[in-house]
Amino acid sequence: MAQNQTTKTISINQYGINNAKVHYQLSSEALHKETLDKGQGKEADNGALAVNTGEFTGRSPMDRFIVKDEVTKDKVWWGDINIPFQADKFDALYNKVTAYLSDKELYVRDSYACADTDYKLNIRVVNEYPWSNMFAYNMFLRPTEQELNSFDPEWLIINAPGFMADAAIDGTRQHNFAILNFTRKIALIGGTGYTGEIKKGIFSALNFILPVEKNTLPMHCSANVGENGETAIFFGLSGTGKTTLSADPDRKLIGDDEHGWTAENTIFNFEGGCYAKVINLSAANEPDIYGAIKPGAILENVVMDENGVVDFANTSITQNTRVSYPIDHIDNIKVPSVGKNPKNIFFLTADAFGVLPPITKLTPGQAAYHFISGYTAKVAGTEAGVTEPMPSFSACFGAPFMPLHPTKYAEMLSKKMKDSGVNVWLVNTGWTGGPYGVGTRMKLKYTRAMITAAMDGSLDAANKENYHIHSVFGLAQPRTCPNVPTAVLSPRGTWNNDEGYYKTAHKLAASFKANFKQFEEFANDEILAGGPPA
Repeated sequence: MAQNQTTKTISINQYGINNAKVHYQLSSEALHKETLDKGQGKEADNGALAVNTGEFTGRSPMDRFIVKDEVTKDKVWWGDINIPFQADKFDALYNKVTAYLSDKELYVRDSYACADTDYKLNIRVVNEYPWSNMFAYNMFLRPTEQELNSFDPEWLIINAPGFMADAAIDGTRQHNFAILNFTRKIALIGGTGYTGEIKKGIFSALNFILPVEKNTLPMHCSANVGENGETAIFFGLSGTGKTTLSADPDRKLIGDDEHGWTAENTIFNFEGGCYAKVINLSAANEPDIYGAIKPGAILENVVMDENGVVDFANTSITQNTRVSYPIDHIDNIKVPSVGKNPKNIFFLTADAFGVLPPITKLTPGQAAYHFISGYTAKVAGTEAGVTEPMPSFSACFGAPFMPLHPTKYAEMLSKKMKDSGVNVWLVNTGWTGGPYGVGTRMKLKYTRAMITAAMDGSLDAANKENYHIHSVFGLAQPRTCPNVPTAVLSPRGTWNNDEGYYKTAHKLAASFKANFKQFEEFANDEILAGGPPA
């Protein structure tokens, strides 16, 4: 694997960080060794680095802030997701963090986001810990030596997990924080070791910059491209199969999480790596991800035995066990990470109520409605207090990272869908035969077969005018699909309990309607008509 080791040294005094011992642009091998030498991680038997992120094993959405100033005050959708932070409080907190980092041993990396060179965003990352810097190596795009010689960072990420804020003085909610400042172009992260905050900070920044400045739709999705040059896009929240289903041995992976859709109808990856969930990971079900866990990969919050063997089923630390790795750990990738001619969009949902069909075809109005809704479900045990399936809605399948109003992104998507003639499908990767605890999870091989049939046209050909309109959700449901048992396609039929099925389906439909009330005044008639008719 190519590395960006360099003998160049830099000063970071201009950021207010003084007298630091700077390790600049270390290779992942060197950062792996630094982590082991400092006792901050262990090596798994497959050669990957395993670390524990500490108190936080996931994002902390209530501690994510955006500085409210002249740039953002009239554009950001302020509320519980985009929480305002005072500019003077940011400046004071920034000075405290940089003072904390002064005189320390730090790890600095220059990298960039956006694989399409017309949209490239140069980033400098300053990390307190070596494994956090290795994460940045994995997840951002890696400049060449020539590019580094003239590198001019536009955004700065300062990542200080060991710094604890004083909420009463600093204006934070508690001791951890992730704050975006669009005027100073800084992502300031402290009090948390969870590495996902690093990449999601830049993703959130791009979700503001690209629509406002570049007329480009940012998307929380994965993407791949077939031999015919047609691109497929997969939207979905955590646990719905976005990473798994885009890693298709018959298609080249563009990226697994964050992309832009340009006015020129090009899809490009924001990142240079993948950040996949590894709960219950197996070589049989997810061979590409399993094979990517090797030297250069970082496992987070997994449980290993004394021989370094990972127990992927063990969730005693967290359900959100993860691995990050450079995208070239996957064999079948698109180089560069850019695709054209998007033809199919898949909205993935893990419906734990077991009432949504395994695949349905959406009208433009339905597509916009379901995009704004961003539905999946939480199952028992995923969060404290969750004892039965709960609907979970995240606008645009990524609300925590969307600074603008969701209808802004939905309108952009709807226009692009119509202009490009793309097909949109809703795919339930969740439960069949009953809700969670009664039914079973949809078999991955069936989901893959349905997606393949949608992409190659055989699903449309097999059904023609024979799509069944679901009586509760109003969605076009196929009656037959190549390589999928017909019985699987009817969720009502798999329940063998009509009364229970319809009672649960109407309950979920009501949840959709209740959630969408917050968007009704911003949505047009076509979008409003895309919801459940029942």
